Formats: sequence, structure tokens, C-alpha cells
Amino acid sequence: MAIYHLEAKVVSRGHGRSAVAASAYLSCSNILNDYDGVRHDYTRKKGLVWQEVFLPEYAPAEWQDRGVLWNAVEENEKAKDSRLAREFVPALPVELNKEQWRQLLSDFINEQFVADGMCADVAIHDPYPPGHNPHAHIMLTVRPLDENGKWQYKTEKEYLCIKDSEERGFTAAEFKAAQADGWEKQYQYKVSKKKVYMTPSAAEAQGYERVNKYPKSTKYGRQNPISERWNSEEQLVEWRKAWADVTNRYLEQYGHDARIDHRSHAERGLDEQPTVHEGVIARALEQKGIVSDWCELNRQIKADNALLRELKAAVKKLMQAVKNTLPAIAEAMERLRSNMMIFKYQLLHIGGGKQAISKSLKMYREDMAQYTALADKISKKSKERKAALDEKKATSVIHVLKHRELAKRIAELTEDLEELRTEESMLLRQLKYPEDATADMFRKEIRTLEDGLKKLETNEAKYAAELDNALKQYAELQEQAAEFDPIELYEARQEIRSDHERDATRRIQDAYGNKYDILRMHDSKRDVADLLHEEAEACSIRERLRQKQQSKAQHQRKPKHNEPER
Repeated sequence: MAIYHLEAKVVSRGHGRSAVAASAYLSCSNILNDYDGVRHDYTRKKGLVWQEVFLPEYAPAEWQDRGVLWNAVEENEKAKDSRLAREFVPALPVELNKEQWRQLLSDFINEQFVADGMCADVAIHDPYPPGHNPHAHIMLTVRPLDENGKWQYKTEKEYLCIKDSEERGFTAAEFKAAQADGWEKQYQYKVSKKKVYMTPSAAEAQGYERVNKYPKSTKYGRQNPISERWNSEEQLVEWRKAWADVTNRYLEQYGHDARIDHRSHAERGLDEQPTVHEGVIARALEQKGIVSDWCELNRQIKADNALLRELKAAVKKLMQAVKNTLPAIAEAMERLRSNMMIFKYQLLHIGGGKQAISKSLKMYREDMAQYTALADKISKKSKERKAALDEKKATSVIHVLKHRELAKRIAELTEDLEELRTEESMLLRQLKYPEDATADMFRKEIRTLEDGLKKLETNEAKYAAELDNALKQYAELQEQAAEFDPIELYEARQEIRSDHERDATRRIQDAYGNKYDILRMHDSKRDVADLLHEEAEACSIRERLRQKQQSKAQHQRKPKHNEPER
């Protein structure tokens, strides 16, 4: 089933990542990073379905080679904590095939990113088992290009200048015109023991000494308007919506009913809180359509118990009041029959709940095993990466080859961790579990389901015992009815049967409310008829009636003894 998942990340040196390593990982290729001299070889990695590089029209043609593209990015970014790339990881709808995935991604990337001036490096991963968790990696450049294919600035230094006690920011290009208009930069000057920002003209008039040559400026500079838009929350929301729109368009185009929605449940006006506490897993499974009514089983058991007490009291009172008359026995037998229909309905309802919980337990145990395996891999990789970082830190800088070897290993572990965390996030989203789910939470929910199953089994045994008791009481009434004409008793019961069946149906509807199932009621009536052998009884009555009618007809044809012969 198609799910909505579009994870947004940033590839940053500050987080220990490299754009070249990330690109080599997603494309399963071998690329040398000129920035640090480390070669990243992921050609043995499996699960790659398709990879492509998309460029805007004014990007250099040689950037079609992803190695050249991302080395150009690495070369242009000088800071040790530079943001190198933006990465999106969308889940691909399992309803579509591989060629349709390619078309879907190409449309999305060209419309949303390339048309806006970004270079895009994309790959489809369909890890083992195929079709289980297909997704794409989309790496995007974060620095705009000008019409000559040159990198623009991400941020530009902005000087805080003063004129007539008013402070305003200007870039280097803007300051020339501003200076002619009377704006001055501010520098630090030593005033007594303090450092104070002042304009050169004001400081010279008072004979203050400048502390350094750096003018006052804004902390982060002025962001490129294009970069500012790309980095905004509003733009991220637009991209998320665009992914849902294009995916739904392809699902509809290829005849699939599934749809995805980028909005949260709160934004869609959905209330996911259950009427009774059943745990996040029960709600998640119900959202997946696996269980339709298990979240209400606890409440339903209470309603069942109340109905059971009422029926037992009525039957006890009825058996005590039975008189050895045909109408009284017919009334008692039909009342027991209607109660058996109710007991059978309850047993069928519980059977459905048991089947649902058993199915949930099986799937949930599989989910927990898959999640636990991922969590163990993440923990192991994290420990390996920390050990490699500690070893690199402890290794002298003169051991260049050792440093490169460790840097390569750290990069591999970093990319493995990113992929595993993405897979974990996608798994939780697919299963509709909370992002902070833990193995302990999974175990707790399994215990909740197991306790619910035991509770149902206990109630099933109780209702089965009540059905057996009703059958024994019915047999006792049959013995009492042996002295009456079976045809007259049968006809008396048929006259009142419809009323008792309607009463049983009403009681079930009152107890189960909107969970009442007309088909289940039909099945319970059929099962009770089988238990009481009503078809055989009806055949026997029909045979008796036939014999009675034949005997009557023969009696009418026989001549009387005192009638003279002619």
C-alpha cells in the first residue's frame, strides 16, 4: 500500500558527511574526493534500480558526471562545517513498477528542482526483499548558479553602517552608493577599558584608537534570496505537497485507488484517539485496515457480560415457572432457542476478535523483529563509527595513509548509518508507529495483545458453557414434551418463533450497537438450527402430517357397516 514519506536531510561537513561520499553511496559507484583525497567505493552495494543526474540548462555539461559535480561543490565550500547538499528520501508507491517510478521521479525533480536552478543526483533503491521498502535518494545542490554556470554566494557579508544615529545593513556592493550618501562603517575603538563601535569620523575627533580592522557586521550576513527561499519552511511544505500531488497523479493514471496525503492527521481533522486504552500498536494496526473492531473488544466484553447475566436470570425464572402444558413448554423451548442464538452470536463475535488479534500478533511480532534488527544494526554501526573517530583522533597527523584509511571508513559508516536511520524512519512511517518507538514499546504492546487474547479465550469458554447448559435445558424440555402431540407442539412453536427471533435480534443490536453484523446474526441462527437438528425435525413433522392426511383420506373412503349396498 502506498505510504507518504518524504524525509528531508542536509549533507554537512559539520555532521561528518561528504557530498562525494553520499553521491557514491546512493549511486553505488566509485568516486575520489579531491577535497580530502579519500576514495569512496560502493560498487559492491546491492539494491540499486536506477540512477541519473539532472542539470539546469546553464550548468556546465561536464557536471553530468556526478564525480565532477560533487567535487566542484566540495571545492567551492571552504568552511569545515559547510552545508554541501540537500537530500530528500521519498518512499515509492509499491503499486507502481520500476519504469513508472523512474517517470514519477523525473517529473518531480524536473518540475520542482531543476526548473528552479538546482542540480539533482537521484537513485532508486529497492533493497532485499524487492518491493518491500522501495525508496529514492535525491541529492540537490544548495548554492544557486548564475546564467554563466558559476556558483552564486549563499550569504554575503552585511556591514552595519550609521548615519544620523540610524543603523542599517549594506553589502559590499551596496556600500559604495551608501557611502556617497553619508553612511559610515563602524569599527571597534578603545574607550577607557571598554571596546566600543564607532564611526571613524567620530572616533578621530575624540582621539580614540582603533582596536582592529574589522567593521561591524550582522552575525550571519545577508542570505542569497534564492537560498533563503530554498531553506524556508514554506518551501519545504510546498515540496512535500508537490510529492503527494505527483504521486497521486501517477497512481490515478495507472489505475490504482491508493492515494497519499502530505498533511498530518491533525491538519486533516482526523481523531486517532481510541475510546479505551489499547496502545499505539492496536491503533496502528487498525489504521492499516488489519483489524476493524479489536480496539473495542474490552468494552464489548462488558456489554456481553451484562447481556449474559440478563439471559441467565430470565432462563432460571422461566424454568422454574414451566407448567406441564403445551403452550408453556412451547414458550420455554422458543425462549431457550432465542437465547442460544444470542450465545452463538457472542461466540462468533469473539471468534472474529481472536482471529484479528492473532493476526495482529503475528504481524506485530514480525514488525518487532524487523525493527529490532534495524536498531541492532544502527547501534553496532554507531559504536564502530565512534571507535574509528577515536582512533583517528589518537593517530598522529604524520600518518597520512592511516588518516585517509580511517577517514574512508568513517565516511562509509556515516553513510551506512544515514541509510539505516532512513530505513528505520520509513519502516515506522509505513507501519504508522511513532517516530520514537522503541523495542520495549513493541514488547509492551505485544503483551497487551496477548492479554486481550487470553481475556477473549476466557469469555469464549464461559459463553460456550452457557450454550451447553441451554442445550441441556432444551433436552429436558423435549423429554417433558414427549406426552404431547408433536405436530401440535411444532405448530405452537412456529406461531411464536418470529417474535422470539426479533427479540433476540433486538437484544444483540442493543448490546453491540453499530458493531452489529447482520450476516453474523444469520450465521448464528443457522448454527443453532444445526445444533437442534431442526431440519430433521421439520422433515419428521412433514412425514407425520403426510401419514395423518393419508390415514384420514382412507378413513373417509371406507364405507360404513350400516349403510345398505346398492
